[in-house]
Amino acid sequence: MYKINKLNAISDAIYNYLPKDEYEVSTEFENFEAIIVRSAKCHDMQFPKELLAIARAGAGVNNIPIDRCTKEGICVFNTPGANANGVKELVIAGMLAASRNLVPAANWAQGLKGEEDVPALVEKGKKQFVGPEIYGKKIGVIGLGAIGAMVANSCSKLGMKVYGYDPYLSVEAAWMLDQNITRAVKIETIFTECDYISLHLPLNDKTKGLIGEDQFAMMNKSVVLLNFARGGLVDTKALMDAISSGIISKYVIDFPDADMLGSENILAIPHLGASTPESEENCAIMAAQELNNYIKYGNILNSVNMPNCSLPYTGNFRLTFIHGNEVNMVGQITKVLADNGVNIEDMINKSAKEVAYTIIDTNKAVDAAIIKQLEDIPGIIRVRTIEN
Repeated sequence: MYKINKLNAISDAIYNYLPKDEYEVSTEFENFEAIIVRSAKCHDMQFPKELLAIARAGAGVNNIPIDRCTKEGICVFNTPGANANGVKELVIAGMLAASRNLVPAANWAQGLKGEEDVPALVEKGKKQFVGPEIYGKKIGVIGLGAIGAMVANSCSKLGMKVYGYDPYLSVEAAWMLDQNITRAVKIETIFTECDYISLHLPLNDKTKGLIGEDQFAMMNKSVVLLNFARGGLVDTKALMDAISSGIISKYVIDFPDADMLGSENILAIPHLGASTPESEENCAIMAAQELNNYIKYGNILNSVNMPNCSLPYTGNFRLTFIHGNEVNMVGQITKVLADNGVNIEDMINKSAKEVAYTIIDTNKAVDAAIIKQLEDIPGIIRVRTIEN
């Protein structure tokens, strides 16, 4: 019976993919093989030596210590695309709300309660909330993953001229894009050409403060900037200066901080991107599927610190290895097996930067003495045996 530590409230849909006769899910385990988490911070957690995997029911993994997990041989999963439609709809809603000044307009209208002849006051006061239509306007989408691609396609269908920028765009992602979307070869094209800019990329050392003073200086007046990715992508001081100078007419942010509150040009949304019943269930299901496939079969899909690597499970004895991406690692592994009379029936090896992952199906079970020899190979991080 595998134990899964549930750190946040998660949809009961997980139990359809983590059968109760094989998995026990609780919030009270001291030792456990897996973690399923949404927003709880894991950086200060002490991980038990049994921990095999952490599945984040969402796309961002800032709440998980990725480097430590990699060193300890813990596979970290996220759920890209599971909440994409929910975020996409909120991006469109935020763009429309910002353009048409819907939030201040609605608040003003509510403030008319108790006044006489409200219809006349509405007609007289509405001109202060005039805002442009989005049809025919230019929008730049930075990052064309699952969410960015859906935003780009929807904007195209709404009659906008869409520019997309993503230097890491995969062939599969490119096939998902509307043919009318213009590829921006340089990110500067987005800044100089677009009336609206929507951010859909991860926060890391390379992207932190990506939108700063230099980028704002390239933009036209009255740009609407939409950030439903991560707050740290935009330099706050440079943003406030850009608002003051009229470069940014509205900033729509799903991750506001204290410095942004109180500004009439900032539409601060309390991280509602994936806050739909459908998104939460989709993320929970995908996280549960990833854990089940990895724990029972050793297959990896949607890991942020390990390569995607899978091999159809035929019921044979299986070994999996997390190891350094170094010369002759596979050769050393196969030599130990051969020296001990273990025949390899199937295998696969994949790498991602400094780490690699190998699955080997053998003709017989491998005893503890052989496992010890495999673990002693320099560069080996973790060895697992799987027999269902």
